[in-house]
Amino acid sequence: MKIKTKQVPYEVAVAAEKPQHLRPKKPSMLFRTLVRVAASFDLHAVKFSYTQSRMDEAGDGPYLIFMNHSSFVDLEIASKILFPKPYVIVTTCDGFVGKEGFMRKIGCFPTQKFVPDITLISDIRYALQKEKTSVLMYPEASYTFDGCATPLPRKLGVLLKKLDVPVLMIKTDGAFLRDPLYNGLQKRNVKVSAHLTCLLTQAEIQEKSVAELDKILDDTFTFDNFARQYETKTVVDEPFRADGLERILYRCAHCNTEGKTEGKGTALTCHACGKTYEMDEYGRLHATAGETEFPHIPDWYRWERDCVRQELENGTYKLDTAVDIAILSDYKALYQVGEGRLLHTTDGFHLTGCDGKLDYRQSPLHSYGLYADYYWYELGDMICIGDKARQYYCFPKENVPVAKARLAAEELYKRKKKEKKAK
Repeated sequence: MKIKTKQVPYEVAVAAEKPQHLRPKKPSMLFRTLVRVAASFDLHAVKFSYTQSRMDEAGDGPYLIFMNHSSFVDLEIASKILFPKPYVIVTTCDGFVGKEGFMRKIGCFPTQKFVPDITLISDIRYALQKEKTSVLMYPEASYTFDGCATPLPRKLGVLLKKLDVPVLMIKTDGAFLRDPLYNGLQKRNVKVSAHLTCLLTQAEIQEKSVAELDKILDDTFTFDNFARQYETKTVVDEPFRADGLERILYRCAHCNTEGKTEGKGTALTCHACGKTYEMDEYGRLHATAGETEFPHIPDWYRWERDCVRQELENGTYKLDTAVDIAILSDYKALYQVGEGRLLHTTDGFHLTGCDGKLDYRQSPLHSYGLYADYYWYELGDMICIGDKARQYYCFPKENVPVAKARLAAEELYKRKKKEKKAK
């Protein structure tokens, strides 16, 4: 999938009129059917099936529907499982670029990832109470990098109590293995299934504390797709299965060098020390010589997180890279405004560029997570920062692991939050 882009001067991009806020609208049966039919081709290709439980306790709706986020097929899965019931979808605002009218007709309404948004809560309540339609959202906000759950916003339990509607959960199986983000949109021959359940009834929401509700959500969003692949012996034997693996495993576990690993074909190679690992058909890594430090990819990724945390603690963490900059000001196009420099330290992000016209700073406490993506809309690996007024999409010109920036932002937020509480 691509996005409409336009090269304009920085002044033109920032002067663009902000999109008018529109309330979510229940999609018509025509458009619900259109989405369902369009999704059927991909779902047939993956031999999709699903099961359900406790739905007799869910009532007639509307519902708040949560779903884990692995790939684009998630939306197609929802259209199959929920049809013909109407629902609206919380969608990232960049998904509206060049197609706002269509997106709204199929029930999407926009928000900005990892930007505090009171309007979003109001829109969700409006959809449930006024439009009498369910709301589908992906609380992780971003696709998983390593096949494990990404952090959820805190105190979602407060939201559940305020909305006072049953909560459904759709959990997918195989969606990540079919199209992992790191693999550059190369789809694999993997069956995909899902399970729909009534996670919480209205009565259960009211009787439980916010802490208890948050724990239920945390437990629900605990998964490991690579571990499940190995346990179920799900075969992924495509010859490109390791392509792009350096996007996750950017730091060599043998020599500790960053930015020199390369995933190609079925192998991950460090060009600094020469060590090579083969990725087998069950998603496990095996060193071709010597010790295999981390056969399980998420274990390697967790080790990288530990390394980032240590850099933050000893003050050595720093990202400083030249970037191409794009700005999202409205839904007409993604405006490419020139070059700049992105700096990330324990003080947060600092973006400068466009011949000195752009100077934006973002505190570590701005958000618990970071919108970072691989091969974003086929433009390149990307780091997005910004606020309600404007978002800046930064495409590193150098070999910069955007996964490290995401790990650093998450760990830095936790650290600063802890320091703030201690004062």
